[in-house]
Amino acid sequence: MKILLVYPKYPDTFWSFKHALKFISKKASFPPLGILTVASMLPKEWEKRLIDMNVSALAEDDLEWADYVFISAMVVQKKSAMEVIGRCKKLGIKTVAGGPLFTTEYKEFEDIDHLVLNEAESTLPSFLEDLKKGCTHHIYTSKEWPDLSRTPPPLWELINMKKYASMCIQYSRGCPFNCEFCDIVVLNGHKPRTKSKDQILEELEVLYSRGWRSSVFFVDDNFIGNRKRLKTELLPFLIDWMKQKKYPFSFFTEASINLSDDEELMRLMGKARFKKVFIGIETPNEESLTECNKYLNKNRDLIACVKKIQSNGLEVQGGFIVGFDNDPPSIFERQISFIQKSGIVTAMVGLLNAPRGTRLYHRLKKEKRLLNDPSGDNTDFSINFIPKMNIETLMNGYKKILNTIYSPKHYYKRLITFLKNYKPKPLRGKINFKFCDLKAFLKSIWSLGIKGKERLHYWKLISWTLIRRPRFFHLAISLAIYGFHFRKIVQI
Repeated sequence: MKILLVYPKYPDTFWSFKHALKFISKKASFPPLGILTVASMLPKEWEKRLIDMNVSALAEDDLEWADYVFISAMVVQKKSAMEVIGRCKKLGIKTVAGGPLFTTEYKEFEDIDHLVLNEAESTLPSFLEDLKKGCTHHIYTSKEWPDLSRTPPPLWELINMKKYASMCIQYSRGCPFNCEFCDIVVLNGHKPRTKSKDQILEELEVLYSRGWRSSVFFVDDNFIGNRKRLKTELLPFLIDWMKQKKYPFSFFTEASINLSDDEELMRLMGKARFKKVFIGIETPNEESLTECNKYLNKNRDLIACVKKIQSNGLEVQGGFIVGFDNDPPSIFERQISFIQKSGIVTAMVGLLNAPRGTRLYHRLKKEKRLLNDPSGDNTDFSINFIPKMNIETLMNGYKKILNTIYSPKHYYKRLITFLKNYKPKPLRGKINFKFCDLKAFLKSIWSLGIKGKERLHYWKLISWTLIRRPRFFHLAISLAIYGFHFRKIVQI
């Protein structure tokens, strides 16, 4: 059996980092971890190839080689996935699809030969068994939340690691919280399930043996969902392993704001070389937090929480949303003020959308306010429901937030605010300085310091950093390059 695994293309969004990746000559931020893991679940004797369309084009020869094309995608990749499916159908090649897009919108994909939905550990074995017997069905689904001890390491040999800015790894699935707009609990459940430390060891050893010496993203939707196991098992192991290997990686992940409540957890993450964490802040408006069931963020000084995490050596990246029913007209100025004061440099602000299957989706459907399915890109100025706020007011306010926080004046001011509060512990071990870092710096001088309209802010940042925070010079330049990407996305 010849299997072609295809990962469709992302549109140009905040998360693509397309314009920043050019500075380090990389094609994509992360490899497709899900489909690489599925590849490991397929029979070893099968021939396998992978085309990540974010890295290389999908050629006709690739498709004609395959007996089956396996496709995995998120909602934001829907347009590209549809094009791939159309090409396969035209050539008469059988298709197998899974992942978040197909699990939530499977009724729209009648052209797919086999839909292997939910988590592959539960549904892929049944499909493979039926394929062997010659009696396959159209849809394979399961209500099981599988034990992650059944999850094999990704098949890294299918990709060229040099094309990516970071590698990725998964420790857990599921989130203990139940935000109204979030589909994580729909896809992965409430109870966090984790891999063993031995599984993580095996995956890290593979990355290490293949020569990877850079950042690794723990893709967990809430890395700290099971804090007890994290503190007693995984982090102590990671600290020892990193020391033994002379600190080959740095880590980053996603977590909830209650990370700021746990000094021991932040200390352990710092010792394990976690450098940054993405946190869903969503909104400073308490009524909107109540509306979306984000109770964890309520009744706390969110700016103080962010600064506490920063002062423990973790850069905070933040997610923000506008468009809640309870958002007042002042929300746009409040979001701008919060973001600037917090020093969250990488602030991702999106419009509220209702993903299929979420509690928000069902509520809006009951209220007859749904318009269509979301695009998955909450930065493309689309909204899939009728908001309570006047739509023109909402769109203009959203544009104002983006045009303000990513303007050179505000962005660089926020960057310096962050660097003033950022206090990681001095790190031992070799600093993995690479030639691409020097190349990125030289490119930034040309694109930001000479050609760019932010050049005065850029040179001010360089001089300030060299004088006040010289050990963070590399970080300052990296964040300046991120700003260039964000401005390209919103076309400031």
